[in-house]
Amino acid sequence: MDRQKKNRPLAVVAMSGGVDSSLAAFLLKEQGYQVVGISMKLWDFKEVGGDPHPDGRCCSVEALNDARAICEKMGIPHYVIDFKDDFKKTVILNFVEEYEKGRTPNPCIVCNTEIKWRCLWEKAKALGAEFLATGHYARIKYDEKAKKFLLRKGVDPTRDQSYALWGLSQENLSRTIFPLGELTKREVRAKAKEHKLKVAEKMESQEICFVADDDYPRFIKEWLDKQGQGLALSEVEGLVLSEVEGSRACPERSRRARGQGGKIRRGPIFNLKGEKIGEHKGIPFYTIGQRRGLSIALGKPLYVIRIEPDKNAIYVGEDNDLFRSTFTVSHLNWIAFDDLEKERECRIKIRYQHQPQEGRISSLTKNEVMVKFKKSERAITPGQSAVFYQDDVVLGGGIINRVVNDWSAD
Repeated sequence: MDRQKKNRPLAVVAMSGGVDSSLAAFLLKEQGYQVVGISMKLWDFKEVGGDPHPDGRCCSVEALNDARAICEKMGIPHYVIDFKDDFKKTVILNFVEEYEKGRTPNPCIVCNTEIKWRCLWEKAKALGAEFLATGHYARIKYDEKAKKFLLRKGVDPTRDQSYALWGLSQENLSRTIFPLGELTKREVRAKAKEHKLKVAEKMESQEICFVADDDYPRFIKEWLDKQGQGLALSEVEGLVLSEVEGSRACPERSRRARGQGGKIRRGPIFNLKGEKIGEHKGIPFYTIGQRRGLSIALGKPLYVIRIEPDKNAIYVGEDNDLFRSTFTVSHLNWIAFDDLEKERECRIKIRYQHQPQEGRISSLTKNEVMVKFKKSERAITPGQSAVFYQDDVVLGGGIINRVVNDWSAD
Protein backbone atom coordinates (compact mmCIF):
# COMPACT_ATOMS: atom_id res chain seq x y z
CA MET A 1 0.00 0.00 0.00
CA ASP A 2 1.50 3.36 -0.99
CA ARG A 3 2.11 6.03 1.63
CA GLN A 4 -0.59 8.40 0.31
CA LYS A 5 -3.27 5.71 0.49
CA LYS A 6 -2.06 4.44 3.85
CA ASN A 7 -2.53 7.87 5.43
CA ARG A 8 -6.15 8.14 4.35
CA PRO A 9 -8.70 7.20 7.06
CA LEU A 10 -10.33 3.78 6.67
CA ALA A 11 -14.13 3.60 6.83
CA VAL A 12 -16.14 0.39 6.86
CA VAL A 13 -19.54 0.75 5.20
CA ALA A 14 -22.42 -1.54 6.21
CA MET A 15 -23.73 -2.58 2.80
CA SER A 16 -27.17 -4.11 2.44
CA GLY A 17 -27.24 -4.17 -1.35
CA GLY A 18 -29.64 -1.21 -1.54
CA VAL A 19 -29.21 2.20 -3.09
CA ASP A 20 -28.61 4.05 0.21
CA SER A 21 -25.64 2.06 1.48
CA SER A 22 -24.24 1.78 -2.05
CA LEU A 23 -24.20 5.54 -2.55
CA ALA A 24 -22.84 6.04 0.98
CA ALA A 25 -19.81 3.92 0.03
CA PHE A 26 -19.40 5.79 -3.26
CA LEU A 27 -19.51 9.21 -1.59
CA LEU A 28 -16.94 8.25 1.04
CA LYS A 29 -14.53 7.03 -1.61
CA GLU A 30 -15.14 10.25 -3.52
CA GLN A 31 -14.26 12.20 -0.37
CA GLY A 32 -10.91 10.45 -0.10
CA TYR A 33 -11.53 7.71 2.44
CA GLN A 34 -10.23 4.19 2.14
CA VAL A 35 -13.47 2.22 1.95
CA VAL A 36 -14.28 -1.39 2.77
CA GLY A 37 -17.78 -2.76 2.25
CA ILE A 38 -19.13 -5.32 4.70
CA SER A 39 -22.44 -7.12 4.30
CA MET A 40 -23.88 -8.89 7.32
CA LYS A 41 -25.45 -12.32 7.04
CA LEU A 42 -28.10 -12.21 9.75
CA TRP A 43 -30.59 -14.98 8.96
CA ASP A 44 -31.47 -17.77 6.53
CA PHE A 45 -34.84 -18.40 4.89
CA LYS A 46 -34.72 -21.99 6.12
CA GLU A 47 -34.59 -20.75 9.71
CA VAL A 48 -37.21 -18.01 9.57
CA GLY A 49 -39.66 -19.78 7.23
CA GLY A 50 -42.10 -18.25 4.79
CA ASP A 51 -41.66 -17.77 1.06
CA PRO A 52 -38.65 -15.72 -0.08
CA HIS A 53 -39.67 -12.13 -0.73
CA PRO A 54 -39.21 -10.93 -4.32
CA ASP A 55 -37.68 -7.58 -3.37
CA GLY A 56 -34.25 -8.98 -2.52
CA ARG A 57 -34.26 -7.57 0.98
CA CYS A 58 -31.14 -7.59 3.13
CA CYS A 59 -29.38 -10.91 3.72
CA SER A 60 -30.94 -12.49 0.63
CA VAL A 61 -28.62 -13.89 -2.02
CA GLU A 62 -29.75 -11.15 -4.42
CA ALA A 63 -28.91 -8.41 -1.91
CA LEU A 64 -25.45 -9.81 -1.15
CA ASN A 65 -24.70 -10.15 -4.85
CA ASP A 66 -25.77 -6.54 -5.46
CA ALA A 67 -23.48 -5.32 -2.68
CA ARG A 68 -20.57 -7.30 -4.07
CA ALA A 69 -21.16 -5.97 -7.59
CA ILE A 70 -21.21 -2.36 -6.34
CA CYS A 71 -17.93 -2.86 -4.49
CA GLU A 72 -16.33 -4.41 -7.56
CA LYS A 73 -17.46 -1.45 -9.64
CA MET A 74 -15.86 0.96 -7.15
CA GLY A 75 -12.72 -1.15 -6.79
CA ILE A 76 -13.05 -1.60 -3.03
CA PRO A 77 -12.90 -4.79 -0.92
CA HIS A 78 -16.15 -6.50 0.02
CA TYR A 79 -16.66 -9.02 2.82
CA VAL A 80 -19.65 -10.97 4.08
CA ILE A 81 -19.62 -11.65 7.82
CA ASP A 82 -21.89 -14.18 9.52
CA PHE A 83 -23.70 -12.68 12.51
CA LYS A 84 -26.61 -15.14 12.51
CA ASP A 85 -26.03 -16.38 16.08
CA ASP A 86 -25.77 -12.86 17.49
CA PHE A 87 -28.81 -11.76 15.52
CA LYS A 88 -30.86 -14.71 16.75
CA LYS A 89 -29.93 -14.12 20.39
CA THR A 90 -30.31 -10.34 20.48
CA VAL A 91 -32.92 -9.54 17.84
CA ILE A 92 -35.15 -12.48 16.88
CA LEU A 93 -35.57 -13.96 20.36
CA ASN A 94 -36.23 -10.50 21.74
CA PHE A 95 -38.84 -9.92 19.02
CA VAL A 96 -40.75 -13.10 19.95
CA GLU A 97 -40.39 -12.65 23.70
CA GLU A 98 -41.68 -9.09 23.65
CA TYR A 99 -44.82 -10.21 21.82
CA GLU A 100 -45.19 -13.01 24.37
CA LYS A 101 -45.24 -10.33 27.07
CA GLY A 102 -47.92 -8.33 25.28
CA ARG A 103 -45.46 -5.70 24.06
CA THR A 104 -44.74 -4.52 20.51
CA PRO A 105 -41.03 -4.44 19.65
CA ASN A 106 -39.04 -2.72 16.92
CA PRO A 107 -36.22 -5.12 16.04
CA CYS A 108 -34.55 -2.56 13.76
CA ILE A 109 -33.48 -0.50 16.77
CA VAL A 110 -32.09 -3.55 18.56
CA CYS A 111 -30.24 -4.45 15.37
CA ASN A 112 -28.72 -0.99 15.18
CA THR A 113 -27.41 -0.89 18.74
CA GLU A 114 -26.50 -4.55 19.21
CA ILE A 115 -25.49 -5.73 15.74
CA LYS A 116 -24.31 -2.75 13.67
CA TRP A 117 -22.74 -0.63 16.41
CA ARG A 118 -21.48 -3.51 18.54
CA CYS A 119 -20.76 -6.67 16.51
CA LEU A 120 -20.00 -4.97 13.20
CA TRP A 121 -17.99 -2.18 14.81
CA GLU A 122 -15.79 -4.75 16.56
CA LYS A 123 -15.05 -6.35 13.18
CA ALA A 124 -14.43 -2.94 11.64
CA LYS A 125 -11.90 -2.04 14.34
CA ALA A 126 -10.13 -5.36 13.78
CA LEU A 127 -9.64 -4.29 10.15
CA GLY A 128 -8.08 -1.04 11.34
CA ALA A 129 -11.11 1.11 10.56
CA GLU A 130 -11.46 4.52 12.16
CA PHE A 131 -15.09 4.94 11.16
CA LEU A 132 -18.28 2.99 10.56
CA ALA A 133 -20.61 4.38 7.91
CA THR A 134 -24.19 3.47 7.01
CA GLY A 135 -26.87 4.69 4.62
CA HIS A 136 -29.07 6.13 7.37
CA TYR A 137 -30.72 9.50 6.80
CA ALA A 138 -29.41 11.29 9.89
CA ARG A 139 -26.64 13.72 10.82
CA ILE A 140 -23.96 14.02 13.51
CA LYS A 141 -22.51 17.30 14.75
CA TYR A 142 -20.05 17.96 17.56
CA ASP A 143 -21.24 20.60 20.02
CA GLU A 144 -18.27 22.51 21.44
CA LYS A 145 -20.28 23.99 24.29
CA ALA A 146 -21.75 20.69 25.46
CA LYS A 147 -18.61 18.72 24.53
CA LYS A 148 -20.86 16.09 22.99
CA PHE A 149 -21.64 14.60 19.62
CA LEU A 150 -25.24 15.42 18.77
CA LEU A 151 -27.53 13.22 16.69
CA ARG A 152 -29.71 15.30 14.37
CA LYS A 153 -32.51 14.56 11.96
CA GLY A 154 -31.72 14.00 8.29
CA VAL A 155 -32.66 16.92 6.05
CA ASP A 156 -35.29 14.84 4.21
CA PRO A 157 -38.31 14.83 6.56
CA THR A 158 -39.85 11.90 4.68
CA ARG A 159 -36.77 9.72 5.24
CA ASP A 160 -35.32 10.88 8.55
CA GLN A 161 -34.12 7.82 10.51
CA SER A 162 -32.87 9.46 13.70
CA TYR A 163 -35.74 7.74 15.56
CA ALA A 164 -34.09 4.35 15.03
CA LEU A 165 -30.70 5.56 16.29
CA TRP A 166 -31.50 6.82 19.78
CA GLY A 167 -29.53 3.97 21.39
CA LEU A 168 -26.14 5.12 20.06
CA SER A 169 -23.52 6.16 22.61
CA GLN A 170 -21.10 9.06 22.43
CA GLU A 171 -18.38 6.58 21.46
CA ASN A 172 -20.59 5.25 18.66
CA LEU A 173 -21.36 8.73 17.36
CA SER A 174 -17.72 9.80 17.46
CA ARG A 175 -16.83 6.97 15.07
CA THR A 176 -19.87 7.12 12.79
CA ILE A 177 -20.41 8.78 9.41
CA PHE A 178 -23.81 9.27 7.78
CA PRO A 179 -22.94 10.34 4.20
CA LEU A 180 -26.62 10.73 3.22
CA GLY A 181 -27.71 12.98 6.08
CA GLU A 182 -27.68 16.14 3.99
CA LEU A 183 -29.43 14.54 0.99
CA THR A 184 -33.03 13.75 0.08
CA LYS A 185 -34.04 10.35 -1.21
CA ARG A 186 -34.65 11.84 -4.63
CA GLU A 187 -31.12 13.26 -4.67
CA VAL A 188 -29.70 9.89 -3.59
CA ARG A 189 -31.39 8.07 -6.45
CA ALA A 190 -30.33 10.78 -8.91
CA LYS A 191 -26.69 10.58 -7.82
CA ALA A 192 -26.73 6.79 -7.94
CA LYS A 193 -28.15 6.92 -11.46
CA GLU A 194 -25.61 9.55 -12.49
CA HIS A 195 -22.78 7.28 -11.40
CA LYS A 196 -24.41 4.25 -13.02
CA LEU A 197 -24.88 2.26 -9.83
CA LYS A 198 -27.02 -0.75 -10.77
CA VAL A 199 -29.21 -0.36 -7.66
CA ALA A 200 -30.21 3.25 -8.42
CA GLU A 201 -33.87 2.33 -8.99
CA LYS A 202 -34.00 -0.65 -6.63
CA MET A 203 -37.13 -0.70 -4.49
CA GLU A 204 -36.80 -0.99 -0.73
CA SER A 205 -38.74 -3.04 1.78
CA GLN A 206 -40.56 -1.29 4.61
CA GLU A 207 -41.08 -4.47 6.60
CA ILE A 208 -38.87 -6.40 9.01
CA CYS A 209 -36.18 -8.26 7.09
CA PHE A 210 -36.32 -11.66 8.80
CA VAL A 211 -40.08 -12.10 8.38
CA ALA A 212 -39.68 -12.99 4.72
CA ASP A 213 -43.38 -13.02 3.82
CA ASP A 214 -44.43 -10.19 6.21
CA ASP A 215 -46.66 -12.68 8.05
CA TYR A 216 -45.89 -11.96 11.71
CA PRO A 217 -48.38 -14.44 13.25
CA ARG A 218 -46.96 -17.19 11.04
CA PHE A 219 -43.43 -16.31 12.10
CA ILE A 220 -44.18 -16.21 15.83
CA LYS A 221 -46.21 -19.41 15.70
CA GLU A 222 -43.51 -21.35 13.82
CA TRP A 223 -40.69 -19.99 15.97
CA LEU A 224 -42.45 -21.03 19.16
CA ASP A 225 -43.33 -24.41 17.62
CA LYS A 226 -39.61 -25.13 17.47
CA GLN A 227 -39.59 -24.80 21.25
CA GLY A 228 -42.78 -26.81 21.74
CA GLN A 229 -44.88 -23.79 22.68
CA GLY A 230 -46.93 -23.15 19.56
CA LEU A 231 -50.60 -23.36 18.66
CA ALA A 232 -52.07 -25.12 15.66
CA LEU A 233 -51.56 -22.97 12.57
CA SER A 234 -55.31 -22.95 11.94
CA GLU A 235 -55.76 -21.17 15.26
CA VAL A 236 -53.77 -18.12 14.17
CA GLU A 237 -54.67 -17.89 10.47
CA GLY A 238 -56.09 -14.54 9.46
CA LEU A 239 -54.57 -12.53 12.29
CA VAL A 240 -52.95 -9.21 11.45
CA LEU A 241 -50.64 -8.11 14.22
CA SER A 242 -51.04 -4.38 13.85
CA GLU A 243 -52.81 -1.67 11.97
CA VAL A 244 -50.90 1.01 13.82
CA GLU A 245 -48.50 2.58 11.35
CA GLY A 246 -44.89 1.87 12.21
CA SER A 247 -45.88 0.21 15.47
CA ARG A 248 -42.93 -2.10 16.00
CA ALA A 249 -40.72 -0.44 18.56
CA CYS A 250 -37.53 -1.56 20.12
CA PRO A 251 -36.92 -3.21 23.50
CA GLU A 252 -33.99 -3.94 25.75
CA ARG A 253 -31.70 -6.88 25.04
CA SER A 254 -33.39 -10.25 25.09
CA ARG A 255 -34.21 -11.90 28.39
CA ARG A 256 -36.22 -15.04 28.95
CA ALA A 257 -39.12 -13.62 30.95
CA ARG A 258 -42.52 -14.83 29.79
CA GLY A 259 -45.65 -13.50 31.46
CA GLN A 260 -47.57 -16.66 30.53
CA GLY A 261 -45.39 -19.37 32.04
CA GLY A 262 -43.74 -20.16 28.69
CA LYS A 263 -46.91 -21.33 26.89
CA ILE A 264 -49.35 -19.58 24.58
CA ARG A 265 -52.92 -19.94 25.81
CA ARG A 266 -56.31 -18.78 24.68
CA GLY A 267 -57.91 -16.29 27.00
CA PRO A 268 -60.75 -13.80 27.52
CA ILE A 269 -61.42 -10.60 25.63
CA PHE A 270 -63.11 -7.99 27.82
CA ASN A 271 -64.72 -4.67 27.05
CA LEU A 272 -63.70 -1.65 29.10
CA LYS A 273 -66.41 -2.42 31.65
CA GLY A 274 -64.72 -5.73 32.38
CA GLU A 275 -67.41 -7.81 30.65
CA LYS A 276 -66.21 -10.83 28.70
CA ILE A 277 -67.24 -10.50 25.04
CA GLY A 278 -64.95 -12.96 23.28
CA GLU A 279 -61.86 -15.13 23.34
CA HIS A 280 -58.37 -14.41 22.01
CA LYS A 281 -55.98 -16.93 20.43
CA GLY A 282 -52.88 -16.03 22.43
CA ILE A 283 -51.30 -12.84 23.76
CA PRO A 284 -48.39 -12.81 21.23
CA PHE A 285 -50.77 -12.43 18.30
CA TYR A 286 -52.14 -9.02 19.33
CA THR A 287 -50.89 -5.48 19.69
CA ILE A 288 -52.34 -2.13 20.77
CA GLY A 289 -54.52 -0.62 18.05
CA GLN A 290 -55.20 -3.93 16.29
CA ARG A 291 -58.67 -4.32 14.79
CA ARG A 292 -58.60 -7.48 12.67
CA GLY A 293 -58.61 -10.98 14.08
CA LEU A 294 -60.79 -10.24 17.11
CA SER A 295 -63.76 -12.31 15.84
CA ILE A 296 -66.26 -10.10 17.67
CA ALA A 297 -69.34 -8.79 15.91
CA LEU A 298 -70.96 -5.91 17.79
CA GLY A 299 -71.91 -3.77 14.81
CA LYS A 300 -69.00 -1.35 15.28
CA PRO A 301 -65.21 -1.51 14.91
CA LEU A 302 -63.35 -2.63 18.02
CA TYR A 303 -59.64 -2.22 18.73
CA VAL A 304 -57.18 -3.72 21.20
CA ILE A 305 -56.85 -1.09 23.93
CA ARG A 306 -54.93 -2.93 26.61
CA ILE A 307 -53.05 -6.23 26.97
CA GLU A 308 -52.57 -7.84 30.39
CA PRO A 309 -50.30 -10.89 29.99
CA ASP A 310 -50.37 -11.67 33.73
CA LYS A 311 -54.12 -12.20 33.47
CA ASN A 312 -53.85 -13.59 29.91
CA ALA A 313 -56.49 -11.02 29.01
CA ILE A 314 -57.12 -8.49 26.27
CA TYR A 315 -59.34 -5.41 26.55
CA VAL A 316 -61.02 -3.83 23.55
CA GLY A 317 -62.86 -0.59 22.90
CA GLU A 318 -63.63 1.96 20.24
CA ASP A 319 -61.14 4.09 18.35
CA ASN A 320 -61.45 7.07 20.69
CA ASP A 321 -60.49 4.80 23.60
CA LEU A 322 -57.01 4.46 22.08
CA PHE A 323 -56.11 8.07 22.86
CA ARG A 324 -53.90 8.66 25.90
CA SER A 325 -51.51 11.39 26.99
CA THR A 326 -49.34 9.99 29.82
CA PHE A 327 -46.86 7.12 29.92
CA THR A 328 -43.52 6.05 31.36
CA VAL A 329 -40.31 5.36 29.48
CA SER A 330 -37.43 3.21 30.75
CA HIS A 331 -34.05 1.89 29.45
CA LEU A 332 -33.04 5.47 28.75
CA ASN A 333 -30.13 6.68 26.66
CA TRP A 334 -29.41 10.40 26.76
CA ILE A 335 -27.34 11.85 23.91
CA ALA A 336 -27.48 15.64 24.25
CA PHE A 337 -26.79 15.61 28.02
CA ASP A 338 -25.85 13.19 30.78
CA ASP A 339 -29.08 13.12 32.80
CA LEU A 340 -32.48 14.77 32.81
CA GLU A 341 -31.99 17.07 35.78
CA LYS A 342 -35.31 18.91 35.62
CA GLU A 343 -38.65 18.77 33.84
CA ARG A 344 -38.27 19.66 30.20
CA GLU A 345 -40.54 20.53 27.30
CA CYS A 346 -39.71 18.87 24.00
CA ARG A 347 -41.27 17.00 21.11
CA ILE A 348 -41.85 13.28 21.51
CA LYS A 349 -42.08 10.62 18.79
CA ILE A 350 -43.66 7.26 19.66
CA ARG A 351 -43.53 5.40 16.32
CA TYR A 352 -41.37 5.55 13.24
CA GLN A 353 -44.11 7.21 11.15
CA HIS A 354 -45.41 9.34 14.02
CA GLN A 355 -44.90 13.10 13.80
CA PRO A 356 -43.22 14.30 17.02
CA GLN A 357 -45.69 16.13 19.23
CA GLU A 358 -45.27 18.63 22.04
CA GLY A 359 -45.03 17.29 25.55
CA ARG A 360 -43.16 17.28 28.81
CA ILE A 361 -40.67 14.83 30.30
CA SER A 362 -39.73 14.54 33.98
CA SER A 363 -37.58 12.08 35.93
CA LEU A 364 -39.12 9.36 38.05
CA THR A 365 -35.84 7.54 38.71
CA LYS A 366 -32.41 7.58 37.07
CA ASN A 367 -33.66 5.01 34.57
CA GLU A 368 -37.27 6.05 34.04
CA VAL A 369 -39.13 9.21 33.03
CA MET A 370 -42.75 10.27 32.97
CA VAL A 371 -43.96 11.63 29.64
CA LYS A 372 -47.08 13.72 29.12
CA PHE A 373 -48.26 14.93 25.72
CA LYS A 374 -50.03 18.28 25.56
CA LYS A 375 -52.72 16.56 23.51
CA SER A 376 -53.65 12.88 23.64
CA GLU A 377 -52.07 10.62 21.02
CA ARG A 378 -53.41 7.42 19.47
CA ALA A 379 -52.15 3.95 20.44
CA ILE A 380 -49.22 4.64 22.76
CA THR A 381 -47.79 1.13 22.92
CA PRO A 382 -45.50 -0.54 25.49
CA GLY A 383 -42.39 -1.96 23.86
CA GLN A 384 -42.15 0.78 21.28
CA SER A 385 -39.53 3.52 21.45
CA ALA A 386 -40.16 7.07 22.58
CA VAL A 387 -37.60 9.54 21.24
CA PHE A 388 -37.25 13.10 22.54
CA TYR A 389 -36.39 16.01 20.23
CA GLN A 390 -35.40 19.65 20.63
CA ASP A 391 -35.84 21.11 17.15
CA ASP A 392 -33.85 18.66 14.97
CA VAL A 393 -31.62 17.35 17.79
CA VAL A 394 -32.25 13.98 19.46
CA LEU A 395 -32.08 14.55 23.21
CA GLY A 396 -32.35 10.82 23.89
CA GLY A 397 -34.82 7.99 23.94
CA GLY A 398 -36.04 4.86 25.65
CA ILE A 399 -38.66 2.13 25.71
CA ILE A 400 -42.31 2.83 26.46
CA ASN A 401 -42.97 0.87 29.63
CA ARG A 402 -46.45 1.68 30.92
CA VAL A 403 -49.38 3.74 29.66
CA VAL A 404 -51.40 5.57 32.29
CA ASN A 405 -55.07 4.73 31.67
CA ASP A 406 -58.00 6.82 32.83
CA TRP A 407 -60.41 3.94 32.76
CA SER A 408 -60.68 0.92 35.03
CA ALA A 409 -61.17 -2.68 33.94
CA ASP A 410 -61.15 -4.15 37.41
